[in-house]
Amino acid sequence: MVHELAEFERAADSCHLTEEQLRTALFGEHPAVFGHVAVDADDAPYGFTLWFLNFSTWEGTHGVHLEDLYVRPHARGTGAGAALLATLAQVCVERGYKRLEWVMLDWNPAAEFYAAIGAEVVADWLPYRLSGAALTQLAERASPVRG
Repeated sequence: MVHELAEFERAADSCHLTEEQLRTALFGEHPAVFGHVAVDADDAPYGFTLWFLNFSTWEGTHGVHLEDLYVRPHARGTGAGAALLATLAQVCVERGYKRLEWVMLDWNPAAEFYAAIGAEVVADWLPYRLSGAALTQLAERASPVRG
């Protein structure tokens, strides 16, 4: 379904995740990614979330960064997305996490859904990313940190 999400987001050629990579990330010795899968009465998957912990120095506690939320087209509008998000919100509340955050493409029609459940756009924070050559070039400038 991750590849289906990449296709939906018009970036199928950018998705290189393998089943082995996902299995290791979720179930390896030190899992760093967590997830939930929605299945129908026949155990056929129709939606998922993938998430990881972040940390707020201001709150002094972890939060959750929702990396992916995807519901297959035939299950959209059924409450599946809301149920997946509610499950993740429950994880946050039960563990004392103060935030559930995510980013999405500005054209995604899910914006209306997110607004309807009370999610707010964080307008004064801009996402930044280092990857590819820029990441490698910065890494090459690293020197030992002395304390």
